[in-house]
Amino acid sequence: MPTVVFANPKGGAGKSTAAVVLATQLAMKGGAVTILDADPNKPVSQWAKRGNVPAKITVIESVSESTIIDEIDGAAEKTPFVIVDLEGTASMMVAYAISRADLVIIPIQGSQLDAAEGTKAIRLIRQQEKAFSRKIPFAILFTRTNPALRPRTLVHIQQEFYKHGIRAFETQLHEREAYRSLFSFGGTLETLDPSQVGGLEKAIANAREYTAEVVALLRGEKAEVA
Repeated sequence: MPTVVFANPKGGAGKSTAAVVLATQLAMKGGAVTILDADPNKPVSQWAKRGNVPAKITVIESVSESTIIDEIDGAAEKTPFVIVDLEGTASMMVAYAISRADLVIIPIQGSQLDAAEGTKAIRLIRQQEKAFSRKIPFAILFTRTNPALRPRTLVHIQQEFYKHGIRAFETQLHEREAYRSLFSFGGTLETLDPSQVGGLEKAIANAREYTAEVVALLRGEKAEVA
């Protein structure tokens, strides 16, 4: 069963948001999902404790460097999808998780600092490919972007990744109040109250496009560099 790992040595890149959005959208489509919360700050676990978690989602909080491979393998036997939200450092636990990934998603914001940290994650993936003699698919996911603007810095970063043959999602996870609200109120985008949270329809559409692209990548339907 597919294992999707979210990795970036830099904290605050949007890993947990991207992981929860993907998990809830997959669950809404009927797929059972296990999320391994390997971030010491436990953002996914805190989201889950707020309630309204889809019945098809299981969150495992007690994950360590010594147990993460067993946790991933065990979850893969029980649910169609395994999602791993990693800590914002380059550690052995991160390396172990990447070694088990069917897809590594590297969330970055449109800044040169984030791009540099994303490049570190790519180097770590390359090291694991050599260590385990297997190809590990990965893609850059731009997060917290403005759907109405394309800053020069973001365009430059996109062009640099493209020039070096680094795949990036066509869909960007935009800056949306609804995504922040997930961690305030729990549940899914679809269960949030539109009277309390603005822009829900656009956030849901964005989340579904992103999820569809993840599924396409897992199926190998998008081999070209985007």
